[in-house]
Amino acid sequence: MGKKRSGGGGGTSPAQQAAKFLGVSVLAGAVLAGIALPAAGALGLAAKGSVEGFDEIPATLKTPPLSQRTTILDNEGGKIATVYSRDRTVVKLDDISPYMQKAIVAIEDSRFYEHGAVDAKGILRAINANAQNGGVSQGASTLTQQYVKNVFMEEAGDDPTKLAQATQQTIGRKVKELKYAIQVENEVGKKKILNNYLNITYFGQQAYGVEAAAQRYFSKPAKDLNIQESAMLAGIVQSPSRYDPVNDEAEAKKRRNIVLQRMAETHDITQAEAAEAKKTPIGLKVSRPQNGCITAEHGAAFFCDYVRNAFLNNPAFGKTSEERAKIWNRGGLTVKTTLDPQTQEAVDSSVKEHVYKTDKVDAAGAFVEPGTGKVLGMGQSKPYGSDVSKNEAEMNYSVNYRDGGSNLGFPTGSTFKPFVAAAALEKGTSVTKQYPAPYQMPYPSRVQTCSGKPWVNDGGYKLENENESEVGPYRLKEAMAKSINTYFVQMIGDIGMCPVVKMTDKLGVVQGNGKKVDEVPSSMTLGSTGLSPLTMASAYAAFANRGTYCTPVAIESITDPNGKALDVPKSKCSRAMSQSTADKINTLLSGVIDSGTGKAAGLSGRDNAGKTGTTDARKNAWFAGYTPNLSGAVWVGSAMQNVPMTNITIGGQYHDKVFGADTPGPIWRDAMTGALSGRDAPTFNKVNIPDPDKKKDKGKNKGDKPEPGDDGGNGDTDPLPDISIPPDLIGGNGNGNGNGNGHGGGWGR
Repeated sequence: MGKKRSGGGGGTSPAQQAAKFLGVSVLAGAVLAGIALPAAGALGLAAKGSVEGFDEIPATLKTPPLSQRTTILDNEGGKIATVYSRDRTVVKLDDISPYMQKAIVAIEDSRFYEHGAVDAKGILRAINANAQNGGVSQGASTLTQQYVKNVFMEEAGDDPTKLAQATQQTIGRKVKELKYAIQVENEVGKKKILNNYLNITYFGQQAYGVEAAAQRYFSKPAKDLNIQESAMLAGIVQSPSRYDPVNDEAEAKKRRNIVLQRMAETHDITQAEAAEAKKTPIGLKVSRPQNGCITAEHGAAFFCDYVRNAFLNNPAFGKTSEERAKIWNRGGLTVKTTLDPQTQEAVDSSVKEHVYKTDKVDAAGAFVEPGTGKVLGMGQSKPYGSDVSKNEAEMNYSVNYRDGGSNLGFPTGSTFKPFVAAAALEKGTSVTKQYPAPYQMPYPSRVQTCSGKPWVNDGGYKLENENESEVGPYRLKEAMAKSINTYFVQMIGDIGMCPVVKMTDKLGVVQGNGKKVDEVPSSMTLGSTGLSPLTMASAYAAFANRGTYCTPVAIESITDPNGKALDVPKSKCSRAMSQSTADKINTLLSGVIDSGTGKAAGLSGRDNAGKTGTTDARKNAWFAGYTPNLSGAVWVGSAMQNVPMTNITIGGQYHDKVFGADTPGPIWRDAMTGALSGRDAPTFNKVNIPDPDKKKDKGKNKGDKPEPGDDGGNGDTDPLPDISIPPDLIGGNGNGNGNGNGHGGGWGR
């Protein structure tokens, strides 16, 4: 019978038991020899852990691709932003300073090149030191074992449960770690293990891998690290929080000098070199993390966020949302986008110049290229961020809900009217069609729908034009220029709502929540349904493209960490209307800018067309317009739909009433002017629209003053009376979206 140790309850001490256990394991050829446990805690760890059968552990270590930075570029290759879940740039061993390689080996595993996966001498040394100190003064894990542990942590990602399992102090985990360490040593080789370790390990301050660490602390690449810089980084690894040089320079310097001395002892540097390096200051030149869309150049943060959502929502990049998220978070991608830097800079500066971030209302605009669907620019008055006290916003008002925007979208007012006109023209309605269009009238008693069941005006709902002088008869050209509500209601009464539904379907027009536009007269004529600026810009681009609609796209190409190109979905283009119809709409909407409600927004020196829109209580104002080579839509209003834009100051300018032409119009004009500066000025294929009433004196709107319209003519007069609309006509929940019963929403001017 063995002797018992006197005192302390008898039996062998925990340290003796651990030593015996580990010693026997080594001699027996078992793989537990690499375990370096606290002397006092060995038994507890053994009790909590379970040793999985060695042979039952899979033979091959699954090494996931290391998470890295993803770089998002504009269409010229300029960097927009860098995004990552872990800031890491993988580099080859040749691109890592030799001093850094020597420093990490000296302090973490000085016998690295002499032992295999397990360092028996190191284990015995650590056990002895730990037993004498009653704690953990030394570890015995080799660099290979540490690398394997980091692989487990990388695979766990940000999942707290998996991360706890990857780092738990159990014998079962150590056994698994050791088996894989043996495999790695046999298959990979020392240099590759060292390279992998330096790329995977955490150096604090959000820096993973030595390249990110070198950039974070010294603003230089890893290949340029000198002796003392290498020693400091190597010293951080043991405890990134304790030895963080940013928060505790003195402790970091003390640790650095320990590493330098160890390098001298292992003959990696001379004692003189170590002594000289110890005298130097830490010499930090910190580069703060530049992560996420919030760091995007030229106000492109919201576009950057749109790109991220475009990736995460598209099955082309992974069958499930989880799979796509994993690929995105793993990073290492180079994403070249459609963003045009000239257009983006013009959009961003125009939006912010005309609407301040401190204003009671917001502004957003999206601009796309006709014929390709490429999103060239996207801007918003409030900066991207989550700090409301700084007037920041995370919601992207330019896009639909699934892409990070509003669930409701924003009522569009009269910018919806061109869709009605296009549907009517496609159905055979004459471009010179005339309606009585009185100042006020009831909705038609019955309007046909796609279902065959007509909408019925069972409440006697009425509507009116903006100005009492707006009394018909009118033909389409004048009705479009002046945005005559009663004209378009009579038109939809004639053709029914189904042709409009089919037209909007072909133009990709959906509500902010992705659902189809409500099939009710107020939505189809007054624009009471909420849409996004990108939806409107893309739909109007079909007019510019002579009737062919192209789905919006933001990504041109993606390459993975190995430089392999991923398949990227392209824009899908399809004919929404005949070229003849599109040419007529282009001619009609050119008239809106030439002499109608959008005159204040017009461009000089190039063909352009567009439409204004405002909604009930002036809670939304729009301008949507285009040239043959650029289409854009701008919205101004309150995201919560609770700010009537009357007696209000926006962008330093006072408005007694906001019009589509005097607020969003100038934003569109300045953005388009900057975006198209120095670029081609193609022309529309305009058609001749006869004016049968040209010789007739209608006795209205004579003189030099601009003809009144929904947006105040040229914007420098205010001929419009207060608007009075029956409450039961507006209906809805007060946000301009209507109640879905066919008589809600805005007055559409």
